Amino acid sequence: MAANLKDRFPIIRKREEILSEIKKNSILQSKFDSWEETMQKEFLDLCSGVKGLKLLYDGFFKEIMNPEYVPERLNDFLSSVLGQEIKVLKVLPVDSVRISDESSLLIMDIVIELEDGSIANLEIQKIGYLFPGQRSACYSADLLLRQYRRVRNEITFSNTKGTGKKKKFNYRNIKSVFTIVLFEKSPKEFHSLPNDYYHFFEQQSNTGLKLDLLQKYLFIPLDIFQKNKQNIDINEKRDAWLTLFSSDNPDDIIELIEKYPDFRRIYEEGYQICLNIEGVMDMFSEELYELDKNTVEYMIDEMQETVDRQKQIIAENELAIDEQKRMINQYEHTINEYDQTINEYNQTINEYDQTINEYNRTINERNQTISECNQTINERNQTISECNQTISERNQTISELQDTIHQMKEVQEQAIRGTVAILRNLKLSEPEIIAQICSQYQLSENEVQDYL
Repeated sequence: MAANLKDRFPIIRKREEILSEIKKNSILQSKFDSWEETMQKEFLDLCSGVKGLKLLYDGFFKEIMNPEYVPERLNDFLSSVLGQEIKVLKVLPVDSVRISDESSLLIMDIVIELEDGSIANLEIQKIGYLFPGQRSACYSADLLLRQYRRVRNEITFSNTKGTGKKKKFNYRNIKSVFTIVLFEKSPKEFHSLPNDYYHFFEQQSNTGLKLDLLQKYLFIPLDIFQKNKQNIDINEKRDAWLTLFSSDNPDDIIELIEKYPDFRRIYEEGYQICLNIEGVMDMFSEELYELDKNTVEYMIDEMQETVDRQKQIIAENELAIDEQKRMINQYEHTINEYDQTINEYNQTINEYDQTINEYNRTINERNQTISECNQTINERNQTISECNQTISERNQTISELQDTIHQMKEVQEQAIRGTVAILRNLKLSEPEIIAQICSQYQLSENEVQDYL
């Protein structure tokens, strides 16, 4: 059975107390009733300790991680995820080139200057943008340019006000720019590596040459971290912070505050905020509104990507259709050539048929002569002998003609088989092929079956 956080945080109010306070205020009751039942349950579970706090909600995060009031928390978080000692010097105004519509997809966007002069842009996105690499590169470039202008302006201002030695701008004064993005729901690119949730990028040379190109990126998909969390012991501070921001499971939270007591204070502050039911309901309503809005915008982006992909497929299909048309034209040309060849074969066959008929007529005449010779055999034995010799010669001629007929039949069979192959390549059905062959070669259907 899951633990209830009220056992660890007595300040948490009971579900009945929360509902009672809402009922006393008609505005709060109306707002509560406007939510879907699942949202009502989620709100009550959050405020009554059945589930943990959604610390990435804007209202919670800005309080518990405020770099002006509790800079040590942001210092510790950044130090943990970047693997180096970090100290926040000041918060810079967020006046980047970010597209205004995109800002609605952000839970938080904060730009800070670190003690060594580096710039860090920390984003937390409820729904990850499409093209996360390209977008982050653009924002990083903008931050780098802002730093360049700011440093130059500071030196210029110092030189106009000071009386001492004039300072000169040096590119050594430009420090690293870190872009750190946490995703509640990460883009699809990250799911190709389902076991990895910590992605650090920086530019490197293929030759091993070392140049500080300043721009560094860290992407942390919290949804993938949660899927892998069952295989992770929270022994590193980095994983502890990720658990704090991504899990609302009371068992996880109790384990977390037992290993890292400093996080208990964060939760106490969060539940102190929950005592203001009206404020938390406003926060919750705003989160629901942003979630719906973000989901719609995300779906529009996804649909646009699908449309672009379909346009590409259509273009590829059109190329394929053009290629098929070219092949069809080529096939038609080949078929015409075959038709011409078949006509030539047919003409040759007709000539052979005519020759055979002539030979048959000659044979009939010779047979008649033989018959006449037989009638006079007794009288013309010598003539019979000569006729027999003549018949032998004619028989040899007949044999030659029969060989010629056999060859002609083989030629005809090859022509028919070639025609069948062509018709099959044209995707004609067997009945259509039989009809075509019967018509062209004056054969019966049974005779055509031998060629299929």
